[in-house]
Amino acid sequence: MQQIQEATHTGGHCMPTKFGVPPEGEKIQSMVEERLKLAIAESGAKVTVDWRGTPRHLDVISMPVDLLYLNPDTHRIRAQRTLDPERNRILHEEPWSEPAQEYLRHLLTCDPANPTQTDPDYVTLREELETFGQKDPGIISPSGILVDGNTRCAALRDLGVKHIQVAVLPADTSRDDINNVELALQLRRDKRRDYSYINRLIAIEEQLASGRREEDVAREFNIRVKTLRLDRWVYQLIMDAIDRSATDGARLRLVDFEDHQEKLRELSRDYATLQKTDPEGAEQLKESRLAMVVLGYAKTDVRFVESDFHTRYMEGRLPTALQPKALPANPVDIPGLPGVTVRTGNAAVQKTKTFTDSLLRAKAAAQGGSQLPAQRIAEAEQVITSARQAADTAVKLASQSGRLKKRQISVSDRLTDAAEVLDQCAAEFAAAKAKRAIDEEGFNDALLALRASLTRLAKQAGRTFSDPEEGVAWLLNATRDR
Repeated sequence: MQQIQEATHTGGHCMPTKFGVPPEGEKIQSMVEERLKLAIAESGAKVTVDWRGTPRHLDVISMPVDLLYLNPDTHRIRAQRTLDPERNRILHEEPWSEPAQEYLRHLLTCDPANPTQTDPDYVTLREELETFGQKDPGIISPSGILVDGNTRCAALRDLGVKHIQVAVLPADTSRDDINNVELALQLRRDKRRDYSYINRLIAIEEQLASGRREEDVAREFNIRVKTLRLDRWVYQLIMDAIDRSATDGARLRLVDFEDHQEKLRELSRDYATLQKTDPEGAEQLKESRLAMVVLGYAKTDVRFVESDFHTRYMEGRLPTALQPKALPANPVDIPGLPGVTVRTGNAAVQKTKTFTDSLLRAKAAAQGGSQLPAQRIAEAEQVITSARQAADTAVKLASQSGRLKKRQISVSDRLTDAAEVLDQCAAEFAAAKAKRAIDEEGFNDALLALRASLTRLAKQAGRTFSDPEEGVAWLLNATRDR
């Protein structure tokens, strides 16, 4: 799995920011120390946090909201930072500058899945603060970096409130301590505003990259190890898709996948199941569903896309410009390395992957904005439109086939369930008979109801099967009027 190790933004990856003590850090620390002395003397309120593996009780003080710094490393907006490359560069290089802090404030108020809109949860938080005031203290480092309460601080500033209640971490707080405390607090179940899906995946990767065991990380995130591994598979799929989307300087961003959690989780489960018996089919499933995600189809449509979707429904409906050329499945030579060959994989898989690549690049180009010429953007939009027109029909046919298959399976499943119920009835009948506790009248009425149900089923079966096999023949004979 790709790990988050360096403080940089490369190839769509949103990495932690390098930072030291803020410019006003020493001034803030002096103020904090003075106010802590008073809080300790008055035995004021405290907040308990997990500090390096043990509980730590922190004193609460009041601090000016405008003096504190929003945390450049906060996991809450890690994926959303990639929205504006230039502002993200400033945030990385000058995290304490006014433009960088304003960018953080802006991102904290945005809807993670649609950053052009204000997050409804943020609006709710701001209204609660305006009506009831601050109930829960935030947490800061001794130099004034907000560890917990970044969004609350942004909301209080919006409301014109001058002070915020905060607990203070110990004097030897490190950057790792800040990240660990923030994550531990976020994972408490009483937190109302969870990390977004992508930011949660990033946080998991960071914890594992620091050397922690999967079992420990899964326990902290309140998920099973199996779920954690599926989520890591999704994260790698997203990072791979971002790399594959690169075109003319544009590429997709982590935030572009924020609203596809359920589709990607279903894909991870279905891929893992199919990969055990049909690895190439699993690859085709992955590529086809990823293409449908890029095209913006709903979860209820995407789940009908199976491994044969592209070859069965999609390929023949694509315009010539979008027809992927078949790549050889046999070994091919590597230029400059005589005698060295590689296998390109199954031709059908390669064709499906090539089509998905074209959509990924088109989507990135269509969102390129000022980075790309208008003609290039228009061409990319036409690719998406043409693919969507072909996919509309393909998805409709696949869903019809899937629903038919589901109905066929459900009929058999219901009969199997009925047989199990009758088996249980036979056992209970024997027990009741031994105790001489059979309700003969009730039993007779129930049998008549059963006969009526079987008769209705037999009528449907008689109209369906012209040459009935043994089971259907028995049903027809058993319900025939004598």
